[in-house]
Parts: sequence; C-alpha cells; structure tokens
Amino acid sequence: SQNNNKGGYNTGDRLDGKAGTKVERAYSMQYYASGPSSKEASRLEVEWTNQHGCGEDESKLHCNIVIQYMCQNNGTSTDYPNNNGGKEEDIEERTLYLRDGVTTNTQKYSEGKKGESDKSYESRMKKNYVTNSKFTEGLHETVWWYDWCRYREANGGLFVADQKLKDDKVGYVTASRTRQNNDGDRSGYECPEERDYFPYWQPTTQSDKLDHFQRTPWIDLAWLGDPGKCSYIKKNSFNHHSKGRCVMSTAAGARPYGKSINEKDCQAEKGKWVEFTSFLEVLSDVTTENDCKAAQKKDSRNKIFWGKLRSDDDKQVCIVQAPELTCKDAPWTRVNHLGNHGDEDTPEASKLMMDMPHFPSGEAKRCVLRLRYNITTADYDPWTTFAAGSGGSNAKESNAADNGGNNGGGNSGGGGGRGSGGGRKGGRGKRSTGGDSSKIKNNPEVDVLGNGEELQLAFNTAQTGRTFQDRSHVFVVLPRLADMSGRIVHNLNVRGKRGNIVQTFPATEYDFVPPKLTISRSDLVHVQWTGSNSHDNKNDGDAGQGKGGTDRHNMLEMVAPGENFPLAIKDAKFWNKVGVKSLTDPDATGEDIAVGLATSGFYCAKKETKVCPASFTLAKKRKLDDELDNAPASYFGHVLKFSNSGTLFYMCSRNNNFSNRSQKGAIIVK
Repeated sequence: SQNNNKGGYNTGDRLDGKAGTKVERAYSMQYYASGPSSKEASRLEVEWTNQHGCGEDESKLHCNIVIQYMCQNNGTSTDYPNNNGGKEEDIEERTLYLRDGVTTNTQKYSEGKKGESDKSYESRMKKNYVTNSKFTEGLHETVWWYDWCRYREANGGLFVADQKLKDDKVGYVTASRTRQNNDGDRSGYECPEERDYFPYWQPTTQSDKLDHFQRTPWIDLAWLGDPGKCSYIKKNSFNHHSKGRCVMSTAAGARPYGKSINEKDCQAEKGKWVEFTSFLEVLSDVTTENDCKAAQKKDSRNKIFWGKLRSDDDKQVCIVQAPELTCKDAPWTRVNHLGNHGDEDTPEASKLMMDMPHFPSGEAKRCVLRLRYNITTADYDPWTTFAAGSGGSNAKESNAADNGGNNGGGNSGGGGGRGSGGGRKGGRGKRSTGGDSSKIKNNPEVDVLGNGEELQLAFNTAQTGRTFQDRSHVFVVLPRLADMSGRIVHNLNVRGKRGNIVQTFPATEYDFVPPKLTISRSDLVHVQWTGSNSHDNKNDGDAGQGKGGTDRHNMLEMVAPGENFPLAIKDAKFWNKVGVKSLTDPDATGEDIAVGLATSGFYCAKKETKVCPASFTLAKKRKLDDELDNAPASYFGHVLKFSNSGTLFYMCSRNNNFSNRSQKGAIIVK
C-alpha cells in the first residue's frame, strides 16, 4: 500500500498480444464460488505488504487492515458497455457496469454549485450520465454515489487537528474533504470520507434503487486490528446492520439525497430519514416469505430473510446478506519494511484466507476487492478524540452522525485518525502531549532543553491519521459445477511481475501462490494465472527471460524442489500415477492436463477432447516459442481432482532463474 501504482499490475491479456482497446482480448481472473456451507469453500489467499508496520506490537503506531469487496451480476458480453450512445440501456451500462476499462483515464465529473435547483440538478446529472461517463474508462463506484458524497455534509464530529477543511462549491464542507484530502482530490468516483473512516455511518449503496445488475454496496470481508474492538466493529458493519440517510425526493429528475447525515438535521431539511439494508444479492425468483425461509434452510453461510431494501419501500423481497465480517488481530510486521510478517517460525506474506462468496441464485458475478491500511499516531487516543479536541476548524461540530462512536470513524477509532485505537494489552504510559490533542499541529517546535531553544518536529497533521489503499482488477465469480458439491476448492495462482527484486518494488518477482499447498484427496485445485503483454516498471528496468514487458507462466513437474530441471511429461510420476482428472475437461488424461499446463494453453491437450479442439493439440505440431512468447499470457487452466495420494513438485521453465528468482511450488495430496 503505497498510494501509487509503481508496484501495480496491468489488467490481464487473454492471448500473446496486447489487448489494447479490445475488451474481448483482456482477461479477468475467474474463481468458482463457495458453496452454501463451510465444507464447500472456494479458498483464495489475499496477500499484501504495509510499509509502516502493524500487528499486536503497536508500540510505534496504531493500525488496522480493512478488506471489502463489491459485486454485481456478470451478465453477458452484450452487457459490457461498448459505446457512448444516448439510449437508456447504453447509459445504464456505462454508469453501473463494474469494469477495468481499456485506458488509465479517470471518468469525468460535473460538480454541483450552491443553491442548485432540481432542474439544474437534473441537467447536470444528465451530463454526468450521458456525456461524462465513458465506456472506455474503468468504473468501481458510481457517479450517483460520488455526487451524493459531494453534496453530503462532512461529519462534524471528526478530529482534524489543525487542518482547516475547505468549503466545496455547494457552500459548505462536504464528505469529499478530509484532513488527508483537504483539496477534495478525486480518485474515480470514490468518496474520500468513506475511504478514510470505517465503519462508515452512511449506507454505501451505489444507486437509489436495485438495478438489474444488482450492484451491491461494499461488503465487509475482514477487519484486522485490536481484537478488543471486534464487538464494536461487528455491531457497526453494514453487512448485517442497516444505515440511514436523508432522502429528499423519489420523483424522477429530482435530487434523491439530502445533505444531512443525522435524522434531526434531515427533518429540518424537510427530508425523510430512510434506513437501507445491505445485500449480497436479491433472489428475484423467490416471491414469497415461505420460499425465502426455505432458501435460508439450504444456506448455512449467508443470512437470507424476507424484508425491505429500504424502509420506505412498499415491497418486500428475499434478501441475501454476506456472512459477518472476520475480525481478528492483524499480522505483525515491522515498520519501514515491505516484507513478510513474523507470527510464525517460517516468515510469510501478510495474508488473509478468503472464502469466495456464495450466491444462492447461481448467477455469475463480477467483483472488485479493496484493502485499506490505516495508521494513527499514539499522541492522542484515536477512539475517544473528537472535533472538540481539534485546533483547526471542520464542518459544524453539531453536524455529527447519529450512531455515536462512529462519529470518529472506525478507521480512526473514535476521533479523526485512521488507526486501530488504544486499548491494547498492557496499556501505555503518559503521553508527551499530556493527552492534549490541541497540541497536534503541523511541524510543531518543542522546547526540550528548557532554555528556549526549540527543535522542530516533522509532523504533518494531514498524515497523523492516514489511509493507504490498494484495489484489485475486476474478477469473476463463477457458479459451482455439479461435481464440486461437498468439496473445497483451492485456488492456485501466480503473483509478481516481470523484473528483478529492485525493478518490481514494491511488488514482488514471480512466484506461485500458495507456494506449498497441502490438501486431502477429496479437495479440488483450480490452477489458473494471468499476465500482461505490456508491463511498465517506470523505466527502472525489465529483467527477465522472453520478450520485454511480458509475463508468461507454465507448470512443469520435477523430482525435488531443490532441482531446476523438469521431467519429460512421458516420465512424469504425478500426472500419470496419482489419478489426476479435470472437472473442466473431463475427457483429458493426466498427460493432456500436463501438456496444457506446460504450454500455458498454447497446446490445450496432447489429443483432442470435447473441450480442446484438434487444431490446438500437440498433435498438430504448432510451433511453441521456447520462452513461451507466443503462448497466452493468461490461462484459465484446470480444476483438478485426485484419486490417490502423492506430491507434485513443479517449476516454471521461463522464470525460474537460479540465483535471480525462483518460481517453484508443491502440491501435497494426502
């Protein structure tokens, strides 16, 4: 988490050339969904690094990690926006459809002004929807969500130290400004206040009503920090607890949201305070309460109930809510180091084992995941310090959210920072500030010698509580196959990018993830990877084998992990003796599977199968480049099942460069 894209990754390319502006040539990772019980999980390792440290030993800072995801119906290829036309269907696709886009440009936005009438609002939002929204640009949050953010008053209860937040064009401080984002800078359609504080006090619904894509709010996956705060975090997570907002009108063309963030001010604004319910999906084919209860009996993972998505609805629907978020200690890492954590004898990356969501509808979904790393200085208590302790000015202090401690935002704890908050084991001694938060100022000078000569501290109050964020590309969650019933699916993928350890920083060089996977014979393994044909390390270099700027991967069996020569497929023990079959290509033999993995799908099998056409088999003798340059950069791979126990040690022929980088792994079937 570095607030830059130096360590980032391009979207995947489906083939051996650059996708460019052709969406159909891009590749999104595709994971099978979890089933309705914990025994049918689809498991994915989510990894990260955090520069300033985190975990149980918070002697140098307070911190937490927040992981969330957002999904919608994947639909078909015709749903993906492909033009800037003015038809209602085209506009809805451009403004709602979750996508990576084909450029790095940001969607445009037209901002409202003070005293804007409903007519002016309607005209301006029409411009945002029709003209500003481009099908070529990426989209996570919606312009509807961001416009509400630019109109909604900032939470006046937040501690902002000596930062003097600026008014927006509407004439007051809005949620687009925080002490970390006082200039109101925009990143896509993300709301800065919602980004900087968690749990947020308003619903994160992305449109005024349930659209046909069923775009979800942000779903809370995990909060990693002080376990003593877990009760508070779970109580205020939007997953299972409704959040209110001020609704002004439901008439077409009128502004649907007010600026107030509590019920009293909303009533004074002549609005209606409406409670919104979070959802993972709505079962549109379930039309009665009894059928909805029957759906819950089949699902021990999600919460399913008959209810209203918003309290002013006339209609009830069958609502599916995600499980309660995971809340536990963050992995311990030291400060000033983007390395592994040290909770165990064997160091490994900071990670969370994520169960992919379960969607009872059986619909394919497209999702995006975000991870926020929040740090706060210990010079004040971030859970109990509020606006009254600020030396500067914020929005009016009386304008605070109704839900108590949320006034400070859970990212910050109680006040205005973004870290985990106090209350760790053992407590702490007296603060040098004497607990006086008004002393928190930019670059203060302190008299430590007692003779009037002062030393200046490097202290930026915009950063004494700070949020770093990383996001994934869009990924697809597929409905489970019938043969997956009762089985756990392990996702085996690739991490890293082209370059040496310095050139890829703060990302990593290539590796398989998880590098060592131990499973039972009843488990399944989905082997899949993605890569790009146009990586750019910001002129830092492009070390590696094969064509410059390209990623390639393959999987070859070897005798032992310390060796660097693979076995010929005809001599391979694992593929030929462990009884390996593919759920995604049932006709494929072990050798067929090994050929596909060895060539990244350039040859999809040794011989023709129902899935692999004859023209792409080894028998056709198409010429494979010895460094995989003409092989696909991304490969959906196989979902493997096993009849016998055995161990597969494997390597990548292109990237396993002894003394430079190691790309090896192991699957142990017990």
